[in-house]
Amino acid sequence: MVLAMKSESSRPARHMDTGRWLAQFADRILVVCPCCGGRALVVPRPDLEAPRFFSELMFMPRRLVCAACGASHEWEAEVQGAALVGAAMGGTEDPFFRQPLWLQTRCVGQILWAYNEKHVDELGAYARAVLREHLASPTTAMFPRLPVWMKRADNRPEVLAGLKRLRALAARSAPCDRSDAAHRRDDRPRLRGSTFFRGGPY
Repeated sequence: MVLAMKSESSRPARHMDTGRWLAQFADRILVVCPCCGGRALVVPRPDLEAPRFFSELMFMPRRLVCAACGASHEWEAEVQGAALVGAAMGGTEDPFFRQPLWLQTRCVGQILWAYNEKHVDELGAYARAVLREHLASPTTAMFPRLPVWMKRADNRPEVLAGLKRLRALAARSAPCDRSDAAHRRDDRPRLRGSTFFRGGPY
């Protein structure tokens, strides 16, 4: 029994990529409040039904709320004819209000960022892994699109330390807790997101 436990613990960390999209982590995004500079939340408007598919998270009306100062802002997808133009995922700004992400830190000369705690944990599982396998197309999955510096084995300790800092930041909310990396960079990956032909509740 002891030998089996030792054998299990000695196995190299393994990560299986099942093709998760970045959009799957966009249900709750921690951002810098545009009014007080503390931590605010970007969430789907609370009166809406839960999305049937995670891709709907790119089109659902959003609300930015700050518990500290009471700020509240609304976002709705742009309408083009019969279609909605969804938010473009990626970059150090939230895809809806374009506010700096709260979870940002400097790491090996780059900026390490995440939308929320769940996103941090998923990135951590990937960064720790020595064996990485992909079961999905690299054109849609999040992990194949990560920058090379995050995938390099010699950067693993620094990346894991950066993710630990992001985890700690997620528990803080005051303006003075804001990371010095959390500011606007205008580094969104593209100007427009996906389109969705309306027929649903939005």
